[in-house]
Amino acid sequence: MTISDHDSYIAAASEQFRPLLATLRAQLARTLPEAEEVFKYNMPGFQIEGTIVASYAAFTRQCGLYLSPGAISTHAEGIAAAGLKATKTGITFSLNNPLPEDLVHRLALTSRKDVGL
Repeated sequence: MTISDHDSYIAAASEQFRPLLATLRAQLARTLPEAEEVFKYNMPGFQIEGTIVASYAAFTRQCGLYLSPGAISTHAEGIAAAGLKATKTGITFSLNNPLPEDLVHRLALTSRKDVGL
């Protein structure tokens, strides 16, 4: 099966993660209404003027939200306060500890600004 869009990606994810991914997709769409939903680098993402602002993925035990490095560093305290782990460009979350909606909103807006849009 070839996955090339958000709906197919979410449908192919582990059943336990589908609600998390659908919620995250909706949050990003609301926060970035001008963004186009794309599927690049084997992940669903949100693109503005040809630049990926945010993307997400599901793995075996967790999910991830991927943004600009500046968004992660700007909100490092909020990420840590939510009990989440971050790398330079991503935050992992699980069923037991999903991303807070306000944090998703702030991260996506900061990522958009960080990439110059």
